[in-house]
Amino acid sequence: MPILENLWIIPLLPLLGSAINGLLGSKWPNKIVNAVAVGSTGLSFAFALEAVREFSQLPADQIPFVKQFFTWISAGTFRAGFDLQVDQLTVVMLLVVTGVGWLIHIYSTGYMAHEGGYYRFFSYLNLFMFFMLILILAANYVLLFVGWEGVGLCSYLLVGFYFLRKSAADAGKKAFIVNRIGDFGFMLGMFLLFKTFGTLDFVPLFAKAVPMPAESIGQYGTLTIACLLLFVGATGKSAQLPLYVWLPDAMEGPTPVSALIHAATMVTAGVYLVARSHVLFLHAPSAMVIVAIVGCATALFAATIGLVQTDIKKVLAYSTVSQLGYMFLGCGVGAFSAGVFHLMTHAFFKALLFLAAGSVIHAMGGEQDMMKMGGLSKKIKWTYITMLTATCAIAGFPPLAGFFSKDSILLSAYQSDNGGKILYGVGLFTALLTSFYMFRLIFLTFFGKQRYDEHHVHVHESPNNMLIPLMILAVLSLVGGWLAAPAFWGGTDYFTRFLEPVFAAGATEAASAEAAAHALEIPLAVVAVITATIGLFVAWWLYLKKPEKPAELAKSMKGAYSTLLNKYYVDELYAAVVVKPLLWLSSHVLWQTVDVQMIDGAVNGIAHGASEVGDGVRHAQSGNTRSYAVWVVIGAIVVIAIIFWPYLRPTAIGMVR
Repeated sequence: MPILENLWIIPLLPLLGSAINGLLGSKWPNKIVNAVAVGSTGLSFAFALEAVREFSQLPADQIPFVKQFFTWISAGTFRAGFDLQVDQLTVVMLLVVTGVGWLIHIYSTGYMAHEGGYYRFFSYLNLFMFFMLILILAANYVLLFVGWEGVGLCSYLLVGFYFLRKSAADAGKKAFIVNRIGDFGFMLGMFLLFKTFGTLDFVPLFAKAVPMPAESIGQYGTLTIACLLLFVGATGKSAQLPLYVWLPDAMEGPTPVSALIHAATMVTAGVYLVARSHVLFLHAPSAMVIVAIVGCATALFAATIGLVQTDIKKVLAYSTVSQLGYMFLGCGVGAFSAGVFHLMTHAFFKALLFLAAGSVIHAMGGEQDMMKMGGLSKKIKWTYITMLTATCAIAGFPPLAGFFSKDSILLSAYQSDNGGKILYGVGLFTALLTSFYMFRLIFLTFFGKQRYDEHHVHVHESPNNMLIPLMILAVLSLVGGWLAAPAFWGGTDYFTRFLEPVFAAGATEAASAEAAAHALEIPLAVVAVITATIGLFVAWWLYLKKPEKPAELAKSMKGAYSTLLNKYYVDELYAAVVVKPLLWLSSHVLWQTVDVQMIDGAVNGIAHGASEVGDGVRHAQSGNTRSYAVWVVIGAIVVIAIIFWPYLRPTAIGMVR
């Protein structure tokens, strides 16, 4: 059975796993729940591999491969079908989501083994996989939006998994509400695109957009506004300024959730949306500039916050926000392939970082504060080795994956005509900060003196079902970027070449810049490695050589330190400017005035009036026969008056005469 002709099987399998565990899992032991959850995602990964194999044999004129299954919505000229498509961009996302997702499911069987609601956790995790696969396989914006909203729902369920803990419940609500703000922009963008092109199917919509003239810088025409609205949705889902605030709080969820949803897959949906809509963005250079600036600013902003955080997951959360900024920087300067390349390598090393952090937390009996760790490298050796591998990858040291993808983005930013040198400088400085705070994490966690009580914490290595995914992801973090390695010697960047048919609209510009790129590749890479080395050295000097220095610096720069530790007080600012006024408006105006006084008052007033009238009429039923006779006479007079009234009016009397 050709999988390409039956693409629906790939997302259906996790959906079935979710339904089976959700309905029956409460009565089953963990082993059966594991078999359903891990088996369904494993089969989905296997079918995805087969779909990719079949796709590789398609002739070029059949790509993208689109399969229409049935019409879902039909209204006038509007049609939204359950249509799935596969092209080179889909292939990358499909393998990342199913492959990394499957490994995280395996890891979760060990990490969540002693948690309550075990079956519920895997039901939610499978449901997330279903919606994420719908998002990346969709052949139109409407179906993509279904997956988009679905992963938002699953994020709410999984972040708030420990719902008895107020902080977790609040974090889930925060993630849901902030994402709704972005999603509103996404919907407006879709409406504008349909009004402009008459369709929301990718292939015909982009075909109509290609011959349109590009809008000039500073011009905010239809395409620019549509792209900016789509980008508003992307900033919510991918945690960019100003809608990033939900992601750090989302660390309240179990660590595998952080790895799957908030590092490897869901938060990259915004990057995928921009890359998928690249034809539109290339016709809206003003929107591209805004994407690049927001991405660059977010990367730097989040990196500075990560410098002083002590919660191991919070450091990785702000690192995720920063790295997502890098991806948007790449897309904003037109290097969509570089942005997607970093999306893929980031999925490997950031999922590994979160899972390794989970292994550390598991070893420390639930402790997440790095200031209460130290000296763990010899006690949890495999966790240390894999986490160090991921740290070197994200810092940008060759030959690991992050070096190649980050270098591609910085090179593209340097060559950009719109403020490229500034964007490159900020991106390079952010790389230095990234290296510093990641090695700070390594040194505080695995080196230095022991800062925990062995009598209360029995440090132990994680079981094999947690370690094996770490090792596989460590290998991917090492070799995942080698597809681009030949470009350093004047050869071919095979990843970019693979995606070239998707991003063909920018192929001419890319070809013209290829010679200059080869000339700059090695010098800029050397600068980036030196920068990462400086970050490593400073972290080593502060946290191993002079461990008393950080406290001294924090004391001497109390204002700056406090600002970074409190995350620039953005949450407090939002609470004062947005949350509290809305709560006051809701409680004092909408509730007490509109709801209680106006609506309830009107309803209760009518009811009270009817009651009073009924009470007055009730007294007519006295039981007295003479009283009833009087009422009968009065009633008869009224009826006679009504009947003869027209004849008793002066005009009627005159007519009778």
